[in-house]
Amino acid sequence: MIAAAGHQRAFLALIAVLALSAVACMCAAQPVRAAARGRTPAGPRSPYPAGATRALLHPRVSEYAHSASTSGGSSAPAKTKKKSKKKRRAPALSANAVRALASFEAMQRQYYIDGSGLYDGEPFSYLWPFSQALAATVSLANIPHLSTSQNKQVREQIDERLNGLKEYLDANNSGAPEGVYTSTLPAFDGTVAPPAGPGGAKYYDDNDWVGIEMLRLYQLTHSSAFLGSAEGIMTFEMAAWEEGPEVGCPGGIPFSNAAESSERNTVTTAPAAELATLLYRYTKNAGYLQFAQKAYEWVRGCLLEASGLYGDHVNRRGVVIPALWSYNQGSMIGAGALLYQATANPAYLAQARQTARAALAYFTPERLGAENPFFVSVYLRNLLYLDSLTHDPPGPAIAQAYVNYAWEHWRLSDDVFAFGSPASAQLLDQAAITQIYGLLATSPSTYF
Repeated sequence: MIAAAGHQRAFLALIAVLALSAVACMCAAQPVRAAARGRTPAGPRSPYPAGATRALLHPRVSEYAHSASTSGGSSAPAKTKKKSKKKRRAPALSANAVRALASFEAMQRQYYIDGSGLYDGEPFSYLWPFSQALAATVSLANIPHLSTSQNKQVREQIDERLNGLKEYLDANNSGAPEGVYTSTLPAFDGTVAPPAGPGGAKYYDDNDWVGIEMLRLYQLTHSSAFLGSAEGIMTFEMAAWEEGPEVGCPGGIPFSNAAESSERNTVTTAPAAELATLLYRYTKNAGYLQFAQKAYEWVRGCLLEASGLYGDHVNRRGVVIPALWSYNQGSMIGAGALLYQATANPAYLAQARQTARAALAYFTPERLGAENPFFVSVYLRNLLYLDSLTHDPPGPAIAQAYVNYAWEHWRLSDDVFAFGSPASAQLLDQAAITQIYGLLATSPSTYF
């Protein structure tokens, strides 16, 4: 186990990367539409505030863009006339890349608050959807064959995401009554931190998602500041490990650092295993690998059901809440694949493939269509990553079919996506579809 870093050191590690975000916001985003009342279901019942998935738009049927084409991302770019051999044409963007860019531009027009670094919400979005907008931006940065101007614009967008991310950073839950939080280590609040926002509980899964994106940015830029940020988040995650005779099935990471948080989740612990494995990849610090293995084995030992799928969480008594969601399966698929790469132990790969087979059998297109697209984006990202190692199961075909259906049936005329009944649009959903298109347009080596 790695010795816990001091509060100041961890805080500086988190701050380091955010210092890179001093570039002023330069995009020409349009004003955000007035918020519509109402919310859409957030997926599994959890302590996470319902406002995290607040809908900003309730479209009419007439607003949908029912495209005549059904080929989606598999279609080839339109042919152009042959040019002189003396002029070398830049490689054309794939259809998936084109749609990723269109979805991203719609996300910025619909939800981004120009000049703020933040997205619309109450008054700003929760960290959960913001983290997925960050992930979508990083995915775009990895798309090959972007033009010089497109590359420049994407890098500016990364600066803007980092500028917004620092607004969620809270060093110690300052201003909260003593005893409200089980951890005061530096990390990112679930809402914008004081003074711009109310701050509050820190959600461990949110911080996992941010940490993974910091390492994707480290891979992209080789800036040690991003690595330091991920290590600071990992300190926060590791300190949350719950052991002791007072809890059933000791171990695991709780849902949040709120004192009343009483569940330990697949979605907090499995992505933490992924983050720790990735940190081992870049630092070779054995403590990270040891923690990743412990977290992975805890989920297998406490939440693996007879079906071969993972339940949602265990309560204080160790009772499994068996709700099945695709992102829980995806995170364990990815953790197994990453641990296999880190250790060369074939058992991890075999377990990842077993989970993938069980998930493919259970999560039919109808079940995936009924879930929050964010859950599906996590599932598909990890399934695609496993496929890149084994060429089994057919991850790309499943992901392509999902986003093609979304493009044909859930897209409005302005490229905003609306889901559910009654239909509503929200940042979390838009970021999810943008991510999937971005992942299909990039190499799996950039996913983690």
